[in-house]
Amino acid sequence: MTVRVRFAPSPTGMFHVGGARSALQNWIYAKQQGGVFVLRVEDTDAARNRPEWTEGILSALDWIGIERGSYEGPYFQSANASEHRNAATRLQNEGRAYYCDCTRESIQARTGSQYQGYDGFCRDRGLEAGPGRALRFRTPDEGETVVVDLIRGEPTFENKLIEDFVIARGDGSAVFLLANVVDDLTMGITHVIRAEEHLPNTPKQQLLWDALGVKPPIWAHVPVVVNEKRQKLSKRRDKVALEAYRDEGYLASAMRNYLMLLGWAPSGDREIVPWSVIESEFRLAEVNPSPAFFDEKKLRAFNGEYIRALPVEEFVDACQPWLTGTDTIAPPPWRPEEFDAAAFAAVAPLAQTRVALLSEIVANVDFLFLESPLIDEAAWAKSTKGDAAELLDDAVAAFEALPTWETEPLKATLEEVGTRRGLKLGKTQAPIRVAVTGRSVGLPLFESLVVLGRDRTLTRLRAARVRLQP
Repeated sequence: MTVRVRFAPSPTGMFHVGGARSALQNWIYAKQQGGVFVLRVEDTDAARNRPEWTEGILSALDWIGIERGSYEGPYFQSANASEHRNAATRLQNEGRAYYCDCTRESIQARTGSQYQGYDGFCRDRGLEAGPGRALRFRTPDEGETVVVDLIRGEPTFENKLIEDFVIARGDGSAVFLLANVVDDLTMGITHVIRAEEHLPNTPKQQLLWDALGVKPPIWAHVPVVVNEKRQKLSKRRDKVALEAYRDEGYLASAMRNYLMLLGWAPSGDREIVPWSVIESEFRLAEVNPSPAFFDEKKLRAFNGEYIRALPVEEFVDACQPWLTGTDTIAPPPWRPEEFDAAAFAAVAPLAQTRVALLSEIVANVDFLFLESPLIDEAAWAKSTKGDAAELLDDAVAAFEALPTWETEPLKATLEEVGTRRGLKLGKTQAPIRVAVTGRSVGLPLFESLVVLGRDRTLTRLRAARVRLQP
């Protein structure tokens, strides 16, 4: 048997990080088994689908390493509508499904409860197809449905507790439960690896597989992904869009490493490991069924580690979208002609050790490419108290007298200026840093002054002195 797995997202919004985790797990399992990864876009909800969402799914998968051309598909569920209808008709003809015209209100009126499920009222009424009549599957009254799950063992469901569920709408179109089964059957899917939230649907789908006379696939329901309050990650409440993390400056390698840790861990006391180790060691049977906490702080720390591990040349290349802007990343505050690639290359090794997100590169280097720095007013107010004006005068005079504009002479000179005023270097350089870079924190000061150059440095120090005049 050739293993065939599928990832079946709906193009109804941004690409959820939980979906990305499931895609990676399917991808790795298929590779381990010498099998096939199938991408199926479940686009039958026409009212909510948009072409850009489909493209977003494809580009997000590209980003995490599941690239177009390396898998089967994408297929579109809407293209299989005739097969869905054929299956629904067959089930109805064989007495495994029946038409029902009950409304939610009529069911509630009969049962006296808004929480009780469907009561089987139309089972034996013999209704024909017609407007407002849905097709319901006739579930068995006795016995059990056992779901064999690689992660959760054998969850067992009593058939009498499974209501007669809808499989097709009044217009004949199949609902998710039936369409999903028919598509998996048509595409020869052997293993369904998906989120735990689908587990309640599984006994219903397994009954449909049995009714269609085909052995169901092997199931594996991976744990739900939750926030710090242990609530399921929600698009409405939480930051879940993979594209948002990408545009914020997370590396694909860091993201996919972290996603694979949501419910699983590599051997030994380690979490940051080469992708080849994950591909080799991942086992579905070792996935923890408990909810997995998506810890953004931990992800950010992961990303910082991955950034620092890049060769400098790769770091420079990785920063380019934030240095120029793209369709989804805002342009930097400087004009394109002001950017100096050589200056950026000079400070890149210094910036690489200080950023946890690639987007943070802009705030670290913008002073190099702007005519005047963007002043942080709070930092300015804090660093220019007392005799800052006189200190700036002394620094300008001392820097003007330097024969060479290099890191060590600049540092030694400013230390002397501070010593004469009874100040340590940290206090001495505070107003200098804000005057030159606009901020109180950033790249090492003296290396930054070297790259900025003597003339631009002195111009900014003089401008700061003028700003301090009464």
